[in-house]
Amino acid sequence: MSRSVEQSVPAQGTDAAFFLDVDGTLLPIAELPEVVVPSAAVCALLTKLSATCGGALALVSGRPLQQIDRMFAPLRFPAAAQHGSERREPGGHVIWSEGHLPELQAVEPKLRELAESDARLWLEDKGLAIALHYRRAPELGESLRVAVREMLVPHRSLRLQAGKRVLEVCSAETGKGKAVETFMHLTPFGGRRPVYVGDDLTDESAFEWVNARGGMSVKVGPEPSAAQLRLPDPAAVLRWLATYIEGADRGEDARS
Repeated sequence: MSRSVEQSVPAQGTDAAFFLDVDGTLLPIAELPEVVVPSAAVCALLTKLSATCGGALALVSGRPLQQIDRMFAPLRFPAAAQHGSERREPGGHVIWSEGHLPELQAVEPKLRELAESDARLWLEDKGLAIALHYRRAPELGESLRVAVREMLVPHRSLRLQAGKRVLEVCSAETGKGKAVETFMHLTPFGGRRPVYVGDDLTDESAFEWVNARGGMSVKVGPEPSAAQLRLPDPAAVLRWLATYIEGADRGEDARS
């Protein structure tokens, strides 16, 4: 069982590499993703955190990179978007994983037909992934999951990624855990202790990867998780990160 760490310092000194989910972790979840906007204080905190850890900070999200950049403008952090199918490296180079696109395009009409079967459902085409949102009809979750899973049986390049009242069809070759692994081979992430903070099922692969390599995994919220540690909500995450920055500013070799 993961333990609460709200009063703990996130990592050892300035040797951490931070990987932060966005929705539900840095920012509260909203019914419509487009209404979520980080405050100036959140942007300032992330800027200071990035400087504190030598630029070893990446945002990891199911959102498209364009959305992330619009939210945090003018900031441009390294990022893994669309669950890792779209990735911006520290130097600014953007990489897309597109091998699954033909099969994704083949299932899109079926997903759209499913979404149109109930006015409470909403289909979001992200470009490299397609999300079926059922936040307004949570009772449909299991039947939708069965329907989408059956739909994907012939398509080996695709996988179903469940989240909080959303089902996403994305590349079978990518995921948040693989995205973190890729970043950890790059400067300035390499050689640091990975710290991953997330709130959803989509973050579990990253928690598992970080745990296996002596890093720190932090679950936001009460749901069961592979994460070692736990924080209650985004406000607690921001306080926790501020504590890390303050400790680094004082030159402390703080430990969890």
